[in-house]
Amino acid sequence: MIIAKAKKKENIAEYILYMWQIEHLIRVLNFDIDKIYQNIILKFEQPDSVKKEMKDWYIGLIAMMKDENIIEKGHLQFVLNSINDLYDLHLRMINTDDEQQYIQTYNLSKPGIDELLNKPGQTSGNEIEACFNALFGLLMYRIQNKSISPETADAMQHISKLIALLSKKYMQIEKGEIEF
Repeated sequence: MIIAKAKKKENIAEYILYMWQIEHLIRVLNFDIDKIYQNIILKFEQPDSVKKEMKDWYIGLIAMMKDENIIEKGHLQFVLNSINDLYDLHLRMINTDDEQQYIQTYNLSKPGIDELLNKPGQTSGNEIEACFNALFGLLMYRIQNKSISPETADAMQHISKLIALLSKKYMQIEKGEIEF
């Protein structure tokens, strides 16, 4: 909850990936709030009132995951809504002449994105969701100390840069620094 709030204000892409990690942790801990409390919440040096607020936040997430029937896989709708907002911004950015850096980065990313979208069993609803699926997969590989091919690393570098540029623009708009 504390980290999620900070990430949502600072970097929408990191927020989305963090929330996906939280969903993963909830699943790994079998939706058991006592295990979540012991393994996650107690690790934070916070007053009891904050720990209670964190516990309530996890209880809320568990309830939403159950209500949305994403027990085994899938992502919370409010997180997917953030991805859809990014996708809408992405479409606007690739269709304007004012975003040449973004368009160039997108063109470099496009072969990797197309490959992601054409994988068997791919469930991404759009290009940006596919990018997040790939970034989350890469994160999970790193956590497990697994390696990736040089080709995949190259594609992920382009995708990471694309998402970073998109996230930066999104945050500028959210903070009222620019209009788009």
